[in-house]
Amino acid sequence: MDEAALIGRAVAGEAAAWEPLVITHQEAVFRLAYLILGDSDEAEDVAQETFLRAWDNLGRFDRSRSLRPWLLRIAANLANNRRRSAGRHVAALARAWQVEAPSAKVDTVSVEESSAEHLRSEQLWQAVRRLESGDQQIIYLRYFLDLSVSETAETLQTAEGTVKSRSSRALEHLRTVIERGFPMLGEERAA
Repeated sequence: MDEAALIGRAVAGEAAAWEPLVITHQEAVFRLAYLILGDSDEAEDVAQETFLRAWDNLGRFDRSRSLRPWLLRIAANLANNRRRSAGRHVAALARAWQVEAPSAKVDTVSVEESSAEHLRSEQLWQAVRRLESGDQQIIYLRYFLDLSVSETAETLQTAEGTVKSRSSRALEHLRTVIERGFPMLGEERAA
């Protein structure tokens, strides 16, 4: 059944129609919340709250549009509100940078490769976290969640041209951050 039909059934009060929509979009909602918050428990809370709020407001949703950008907008707003809480933000960042020790049974080469990949991913995420929140959000949506320009525009409630220019500006800011603080990432790009 298509998304609009499921939404129609959910609006009519059929909770079972909401479940496949949640399943379809829960990973993207969680991932965006996690990217913003850096804490899986907080991101899970935001994802749950996103779907509760969406369910409560589903009657006002324009069924001619895709549900995903609307859900991501709700998730981003909720996550940004949580992020503004200083205590939670500091604790989440501290937990995000902790690295688990690899198992002793793992091949040394794969451990080294895995560790290097983990370090690169961690450094990239740290670099993105140094950007202003607007730049972070556009990077998360376009490149971490792989949304199209039109989906990003719908999520941010802005024009596609604005998404393109903000993406370009955010990437330029990210290049500057990488050059100044994460030379390892810059060297890999040149290689």
